[in-house]
Amino acid sequence: MSDILNSQEVLHNFIKKGGNDKDSAVKEYLKKLKHPPIPDFVNGLEWFNTSEPLSFKTHLRGKLVLLDFFTYCCINCMHLLPELKEIERQFTIEDGLVVIGVHSAKFENEKNSGNIISAVQRYGISHPVVNDYKSCMWTSCGVCCWPTLLLVGPEGLPIVMLMGEGNKEDLHLCIRNALEFYKSRKLISDHTIPLKSVSHYLPELRGPLLFPGKIACFFDPLIDNDILAISDTGNHRILIVDNSGSVIHEIGGNGNGLKDGDFVNAQFNSPQGLAFHNSKTIFVADTENHAIRKIDLNMGTVVTVVGTGEQGSDYKGGNDGVKQVISSPWDVCIYKTPTARTSEPQDMLFIAMAGLHQIWALFLDSMGWWKNHYHFQGTCSAIAGCGREENKNNNYPFAAAFAQPSGLSLCETSCVIYIADSESSSVRKMYLSDGKVSAVVGGDLNPLNLFAYGDKDGKRNEAKLQHVLGVAASKTANVVFVADSYNHKIKCVDTLTSTVSTIHFNNISNASFNEPGGLCLSTDETKLYVADTNNHAIKILHVDNNYSITHVDKLNITFPPANVQLTPTNSINDIFIAKPVSINCKGGYIILVLKMELANGLCLTSEAPQSWTVLLPHSSWSCVPSHGTDVLNVKVYLNIPPSEIGSTKVDFLYNIIACKSDVCIPKKFIIRQPIEFSNLTTATKHLLLFIVDQSSIKQKY
Repeated sequence: MSDILNSQEVLHNFIKKGGNDKDSAVKEYLKKLKHPPIPDFVNGLEWFNTSEPLSFKTHLRGKLVLLDFFTYCCINCMHLLPELKEIERQFTIEDGLVVIGVHSAKFENEKNSGNIISAVQRYGISHPVVNDYKSCMWTSCGVCCWPTLLLVGPEGLPIVMLMGEGNKEDLHLCIRNALEFYKSRKLISDHTIPLKSVSHYLPELRGPLLFPGKIACFFDPLIDNDILAISDTGNHRILIVDNSGSVIHEIGGNGNGLKDGDFVNAQFNSPQGLAFHNSKTIFVADTENHAIRKIDLNMGTVVTVVGTGEQGSDYKGGNDGVKQVISSPWDVCIYKTPTARTSEPQDMLFIAMAGLHQIWALFLDSMGWWKNHYHFQGTCSAIAGCGREENKNNNYPFAAAFAQPSGLSLCETSCVIYIADSESSSVRKMYLSDGKVSAVVGGDLNPLNLFAYGDKDGKRNEAKLQHVLGVAASKTANVVFVADSYNHKIKCVDTLTSTVSTIHFNNISNASFNEPGGLCLSTDETKLYVADTNNHAIKILHVDNNYSITHVDKLNITFPPANVQLTPTNSINDIFIAKPVSINCKGGYIILVLKMELANGLCLTSEAPQSWTVLLPHSSWSCVPSHGTDVLNVKVYLNIPPSEIGSTKVDFLYNIIACKSDVCIPKKFIIRQPIEFSNLTTATKHLLLFIVDQSSIKQKY
């Protein structure tokens, strides 16, 4: 398969010779393909989002197959997911294209199927994924890097291999022309494949959080206590809670998107890092929007301060924040710099720019910075890291290199920023006096070795960590807590000796973790809050004077009572009420399947946007998925908290554009599902079928 490695270059040569007619050039390329067929998937592999293993001999015969070789920790692999979703919307399985994620792990933790399921759920991957845990398909196809896309023809012959990011144009060009080419030869089939979502593997009674990523803490003098900000990443929202878990503000959560405005209408897309500027202002690393957002608790608003919503590849920056493109910010940290000119400190927001392997800063005040570089207020610039993915330390900030930095924490006494450098599995530090970057624990002396990971306590690079995502530095002691994410542990670094040790929880309940992503210390440093991502929880580790853990609690997130659905539906006249379903007052879950059939010649308009969104009665409820584009087949998993005897409703808001003959008919309507609570009933799954005509909607069963 070695010749397939050069296939993109060969394709470009054909296109170059073809001049302006790229389509004909691609078809000529397809005529002359001579690559041997790829081997089939080996038996015994675990598959996700399908009801049975797929095979090139059966399910995939007659299909154009796009293999996405990925590992779920890789930021570059994450960047391809929106492109793949766009391709799946444009070219369906019935059109002849099947996208398959081939998960070939980097870290040992990523070989575990349960962890892959969590990643598939977390990133909203709906296409089939196979756990290639021994890298059999990776090896047999000659793959050498993450991410790699391999397009395979309907008879199993590889067409082109695209390595890394930035191949969107080539990919669309190849898929469109390959489908036309093979359809003209009657080699494309419109059969379906056995899809089955893994969403139902979420725990039944997990509470209101969904894959929380980060947590931040601030002392609020008005209440004389701490308030917490939680990035409820999977629900695309930020929760502001008091230290008992009572929700003060819910910000976003009405689907993923990039939208400024009030707390109800604002939208985020998988937010991660949080930093309090003061008790009323919070900055958010809105990761998949490639943006930094600012929350004003006084005004009740969210505004974008950095980013355009598009992923950038600028490794320098310097533009005004709202004009500066950035890439996958993962954490943020406020630094108030001392200054000789004024009595007031000058403020800046450090950004762990995971997508560019750098550290950036948003300058909240105009100031001179290292080497007398002057930065104007509101501009955003890279301040450390050359952009290469390496574990390279250096006295000069731009000669250093990071590998997907994902956690930041300021130590005020030593005036350094500690960095969780995830892909090098190390903790590093950056001196704020001059930008010098140096090692703390983990990683390897060879800056190119990003596979020096493990689970070993010890000193400097003799110690081994596995994909660390979070750090929390004490303000007064030489202690840094670490979220050793892929080892599912919390560890402690003695910064004087650069030694890391595992925190052991002998006979302490609530002390098991599953890929913890972020942590922070309370203001008085008696509590360590941990975002226990795959357990969908916030854990509280109680800390004594020696920074040892005495006991562990789970933060009980509670919402204020509400009987009114926050999302307005008054403007929608067409509301169709389904037959009620029942559930026990103790709570639980319901699987709802809503199928829709179009009658009397009505069909969905090709290329037109189709969507559905769920409207829940209260924020303590959760629904996975909460929205989608397959309006004919909706399957959701409702997680329902305990309730008094009574009833409520869940609304499914549909926006579809249908057609009949040459007439387009936009339809906006609600299917309302009544939910009844009693002490006797238990509900698990309900199937609803609605028949849609040009002028009416009727429930069949």
